Amino acid sequence: MENLQNTGTQPAEGTRPDEGALRRDLAAAYRLLALFGMTDLVYTHLSVRLPGAAHRFLVNPYGYLFEEITASSLVVVDADGLPAQPTLYPVNPAGFVIHSAIHRSRPDAACVMHTHTLAGMVVAAQDAGILPLNQISIEFSGDVAFHSYEGIAADDNLSERERLVRDLGDRNAMILQNHGLLTVGRTIAETFYRTYYLEQACRIQVAAQSTGAALHVPSPEKVARTRRQFAEEADKGELAWQALRRKLDREQPDYRD
Repeated sequence: MENLQNTGTQPAEGTRPDEGALRRDLAAAYRLLALFGMTDLVYTHLSVRLPGAAHRFLVNPYGYLFEEITASSLVVVDADGLPAQPTLYPVNPAGFVIHSAIHRSRPDAACVMHTHTLAGMVVAAQDAGILPLNQISIEFSGDVAFHSYEGIAADDNLSERERLVRDLGDRNAMILQNHGLLTVGRTIAETFYRTYYLEQACRIQVAAQSTGAALHVPSPEKVARTRRQFAEEADKGELAWQALRRKLDREQPDYRD
């Protein structure tokens, strides 16, 4: 029987994952996004704050497919997205602008994940946001921010960082209008859970809209009740993360290298 021990990022009480554990978990998250068809070639990023270092983060080497990422290939960068240690791998500071703004303003946002998926970009092209069409969608009710499109996020528009942070507030997910999706979390496991299910909510919405049939939206009372039920769950994807890590350990063990 395979080992079913806890391999997620949720630390035991009074402990924090070290850099090695974070490297393995973040590499796993990159591989899983590739596995589930949630990538945009070599673009978009997942980042995590290193323990004991307020302005040091792990991010993917620029130009590598998510399916190629390994624990050792992840690059340590500073708050400006520049390498914070010697590395042979390229980095893309411009691609870290959004991550930097959120990491700096949200101490609880240890991990930030940003995607350009088809379903996510379709919903980002709509004004309605995430509609409460399914239990999966309802979990995000009241927790999805919206940031208006201002062009490609870059260092030449520093004021956008302030607006992005303001728009996100204390929410854990965001729709970047005409752009894509973003999620944050205390751990990689928690953030991946939100990324996966926010994507599912978008896929459900696009599929439901494509039928042309009238859409049934539950009453505000039922939405609120369901949201409270989700809020009572303490797991937030940890069991699913352990299962996904076991899957990668079986099928793509090189991610740990």
